[in-house]
Amino acid sequence: MPKIELKNITKKFGDFVAVDNLSIDIEDGDFITLLGPSGCGKTTTLRQIAGLEMPTSGEILIDGKTVFSSEKSIDVAPKDRGVGFLFQNYALWPHMTVYKNIAFGLENLKWSKADIDARVKELLKLLKIEEFPDRYPAELSGGQQQRVAIARTLATNPRVLLMDEPLSNLDAKLRMEMRAELKRLHHETGATFVYVTHDQLEAMTLATKICLLDKGHLQQYMPPLEVYNKPANTFVADFVGNPTMNLVSFDCEKKDEKTIILTHGALKAEFECAGGALPFSGKATLGIRPENVIVCEKEGLTVTVDTSLPSGMETILNVRVGNDIMLSAVMIGSVDYASETEIKVRFKEGKALLFDENGSLYATGSVRFL
Repeated sequence: MPKIELKNITKKFGDFVAVDNLSIDIEDGDFITLLGPSGCGKTTTLRQIAGLEMPTSGEILIDGKTVFSSEKSIDVAPKDRGVGFLFQNYALWPHMTVYKNIAFGLENLKWSKADIDARVKELLKLLKIEEFPDRYPAELSGGQQQRVAIARTLATNPRVLLMDEPLSNLDAKLRMEMRAELKRLHHETGATFVYVTHDQLEAMTLATKICLLDKGHLQQYMPPLEVYNKPANTFVADFVGNPTMNLVSFDCEKKDEKTIILTHGALKAEFECAGGALPFSGKATLGIRPENVIVCEKEGLTVTVDTSLPSGMETILNVRVGNDIMLSAVMIGSVDYASETEIKVRFKEGKALLFDENGSLYATGSVRFL
């Protein structure tokens, strides 16, 4: 499977910059999710790889071959890029059976009837829809239509499979099932997948790497757990995770070469940097994931429960610190607290993040309340 290289890709619509100087390498067999809020440029990026949208400037290479270059005036047609595109609305032919929908592209390529039949049957089995070859799209459920659309896209053995929010029309249960199917499909085909989504849970569970965009700018391009545990900046920290990361602004004062005193009103804490990072003075933002806010019985910060949201497997607590700080905590198990209950919390050792005044990740470490 090919490597995809995007070099300094910019796309403008008039004065609006949809994608701004984007450079990423997508390795052979990767499952990349283009993630971000609406209007961040993820679908535009996907369409530029497919050849459905022409970049304003930059260069795109697939398998070492230049398929677009603004400088060299190269723009290879979509059909010659070796990519398959799976649309959000499936785009199945309503007057064709499942079998004919899958075979359509192969017939256009003048495959023999025997080869077409073998390939269609192979895909029907792979996508677990072998009992539906004679049905029409209107006779299928949303999940079954989705499988047919994937089978049709895979029929011509594309080197790259591009998907634009393909699960957004499905209900929650079916989306979960189809995520598992897509992950299995990626493993079995070994193809390179590039997948657009605004759902950060979908990105986390499917991707080998997440490409997180905001307003056309690349924010972070890393494996999912790296993005989750070490977000590059406060935008990434806030966007990835549910509940989102707790972010609290502090004034900082250097204590020694590894320690900073954090002050927010009457709240004081000590941040000890991991790895010997030199602390700084000034403004900073402390970040802590909700699952790393631990409810404890003895020593800890006294907080007041604002809301308790038990779901059986876990309980999400929203707690107040003083009058102007709200923290989220996640407790595993069936527990519940009444509003206005006072409890104590501490932060898990080594799991705190410190962002500088520009919002960039500065250090990881531990926090102790004073």
